[in-house]
Amino acid sequence: MKRNRKAKIVATLGPASSTPDAIRALFNAGADVFRFNFSHGAHEDHQRRYDIVREVERETGRPIAVLADLQGPKLRLGTFAEGKVALPTGGAFRLDGDPSPGDASRVGIPHPEVFAALKPGVQLLLDDGKIRLLVEACGAGAADTRIVAGGALSDRKGVSVVGAVLPLSALTEKDRIDLAFALEMGADWVALSFVQRPEDMVEVRQLAEGRAAVMAKLEKPSAIDCLEDIVRLSDGLMVARGDLGVEMRPEQVPVIQRRILRECRKAGKPVIVATQMLESMITAPTPTRAEASDVATAVYDGADAVMLSAESAAGQFPVEAVEMMDAIIREVEKDPYSRLVLDAAHPEPAPTMPDAICCALRRVVALLDIAAAVTYTTSGSTSLRAARERPAAPILSMSPNPEVARRMALVWGVHSVSIGKVDSLDEVVESARKAARDEGFAAPGNIIAITAGTPFNVPGTTDLLKLAVA
Repeated sequence: MKRNRKAKIVATLGPASSTPDAIRALFNAGADVFRFNFSHGAHEDHQRRYDIVREVERETGRPIAVLADLQGPKLRLGTFAEGKVALPTGGAFRLDGDPSPGDASRVGIPHPEVFAALKPGVQLLLDDGKIRLLVEACGAGAADTRIVAGGALSDRKGVSVVGAVLPLSALTEKDRIDLAFALEMGADWVALSFVQRPEDMVEVRQLAEGRAAVMAKLEKPSAIDCLEDIVRLSDGLMVARGDLGVEMRPEQVPVIQRRILRECRKAGKPVIVATQMLESMITAPTPTRAEASDVATAVYDGADAVMLSAESAAGQFPVEAVEMMDAIIREVEKDPYSRLVLDAAHPEPAPTMPDAICCALRRVVALLDIAAAVTYTTSGSTSLRAARERPAAPILSMSPNPEVARRMALVWGVHSVSIGKVDSLDEVVESARKAARDEGFAAPGNIIAITAGTPFNVPGTTDLLKLAVA
């Protein structure tokens, strides 16, 4: 099934999208990747959805990527004796390690590592930023704060620490169990939440052992401070704008989003823009004009994929949300200005053979009427470097490895197919001709451009570019 667009759509599965008919409808509407949110649902629920996705994959013959999104550590307050309190702006409020129910003067936090990171001047955000506290004094197990923005506060609301790196692993015990299950299940991508530093990515990569590509979710300002290192250690990134917006001023988030997209484009790593993209479609059949513009901006900026969360997982109009996102992407990509923006943001190629070949591929596609840029890849690296160039022609990625073919379903411009292993240039060319015709990219007589590496079936050896007639 050929998509008439280059940016991809990630749809989260949940209560509104768990049946075979619902998942099939989401795929037919345009979903390229299905996100499994491990913050919700039992392993049995995820396995059942996974089996349905793979059945849809067999029916359609198109690789579908599955993204397992780990929950990460969740910092929460304790409870209040009355269930909730009212905190007055300007008043004093104490946080401590006492597990007894709190009141309007204090409450416990069952996370001693929070106190280890606090110092005077640090801000604490409660309940997604609705309550703001400023730390005035702190010790080993308590902090005295001033209420900068007050309001109603109830049991077990979330806590965010602004301006401090917490001595916490991004992987909780629950995450380790979920990760092991996701890898056994066959997830193609694993997203790590609460990434604060490069070391977090090292830990999850060691546990994944190459069985899935690893994605960093950028939702903490501390991660932005070491963005280049996190990009280097990740296979892909997700811009989790909702959480970023809690700990950063709202006006900073669009700037940070563009910076992340630039770094990922430069590194040739796929990036997802996520959170609140078409949020009004949770309850309405059409989005606001501002939401449509938000999706369009991410596409203009070169995002590999845009993501639906509650819209497809629990909303009333999951299929309509995917159809709307598909329509917005296609409309943007028809705009000649979209191509100008992508070309203007073109990063300099590295002085390597794969980059030289893929840079030449982009120039050939711009000069000639190329029906498809065909990449033969065993690890995905050739297709990733080709996508980094953002060629005008679609990228037809052929891989003998079904897992690699699925991972590439997330990448900008890539139409992924799984083929048998080839051992010679003649076999690559013949496979490329057949795939280009069978997948609807080329008719007999059209020109296709082919990239591959020799020796064949060895990762990272891209060294040839050949033109052929389909």
